[in-house]
Amino acid sequence: MLVSIKYPWLCIVFNEDINMSERFAKKWEQKKDEGTSFGKAIKETITPPPPLKPQLDNACRKLEMQISKLDQANERFTQKDKALFAKLVNAYTQHDQAHANIYATELAEIRKMGKLIMNARLALDQVALRIRTVSELGDVVSALGPCVGVLRSVSSGLGGVLPEAEGELGDIGNMLSGLMFEAGSSSGMSLNFDTVNEDASKILSEAATVAEQRVSANFPDLPPGMPGAANKTKT
Repeated sequence: MLVSIKYPWLCIVFNEDINMSERFAKKWEQKKDEGTSFGKAIKETITPPPPLKPQLDNACRKLEMQISKLDQANERFTQKDKALFAKLVNAYTQHDQAHANIYATELAEIRKMGKLIMNARLALDQVALRIRTVSELGDVVSALGPCVGVLRSVSSGLGGVLPEAEGELGDIGNMLSGLMFEAGSSSGMSLNFDTVNEDASKILSEAATVAEQRVSANFPDLPPGMPGAANKTKT
């Protein structure tokens, strides 16, 4: 299912087609632009802004930690799925319909949460990939907009399953949002607002599609007639 994303917290309109200015390129290496005004040069000498690349690397490391936690959660749900499915099959073969329905209902919920975690994990993979690319190319503004949107959506979706992940991903999103505004302010770059929504939605949509395929491939179908069983028609 495609998740609709809105960004009320973005208050600047960017145009992603503008190339990285020389001033921002030198800020990336933590060097002072020769064309910087005298007053600004003094200000940056007294309180120099932190370099962007180490901050992006730090955000990427934090994100990879969350991906690792999602992998661990996914493994727990997989083990629960196997145990419940074994109980379901046993009850089904013994014609114990009452217990079979109970196990099937619980199993359907476990698979729903497992799919959500898989979906989130795949989306975060794409965000981490973009951040690593940013730290290499310096294309901060145009790449981080969709990343922040995806993190907001994923953290909100995980709130009912992994509450701790919601807060941690929210913190990473806030960090990237601050870096994006700092980069945009320093470089004069801008981002197309419609493209941000489109790119973020595309990441989430692709993750949902792959998650559906993986869950279907990794877990056996429930017996027909059970709660949560897929309705398949032969053609």
